[in-house]
Amino acid sequence: MCSKLRVSALFGAFLFGQAAMVLANDSDSQARSAPAKTSETTAPTGPKLFEVERQMIEQTNAQRAKYGLPPLLIDQSLENTARSHTIWMTNNRALQHSTANIGENIAMGQQTTSEAVTDWMNSPGHRANILNSSYKRTGVAAYRTPDGTIYWCQQFLP
Repeated sequence: MCSKLRVSALFGAFLFGQAAMVLANDSDSQARSAPAKTSETTAPTGPKLFEVERQMIEQTNAQRAKYGLPPLLIDQSLENTARSHTIWMTNNRALQHSTANIGENIAMGQQTTSEAVTDWMNSPGHRANILNSSYKRTGVAAYRTPDGTIYWCQQFLP
């Protein structure tokens, strides 16, 4: 069983590199959590994104465009914190907001990006985050537990 310190070090080594798997600290046994991602792309303005992250940003920006709002830009710091928080939720099997002072949408169980964004748009609080005109930057992530449950996270800042 990995210690929390070791898991934190592994997050840094695996999460922000090229690895497709992240070691998890499970209360019963050591497990692996796979990102809900298949390939990486580089956003024109910065960080490498997995396909599911690119789709989440595209679909979120499409919703904003319907209301005449500018697209959100990918922020490396928010991308890192969204990934880190999503890994935490996945490893702990817990749908819980982070304690960071940011706008945040989280979800669990949706099988596609479209389902996650649609569910957020059908929820008044989540919709308000997506359509908040003061938000200019975002970071997103999605990770899958070994049993197939996907945890989703969007974070926003002005």
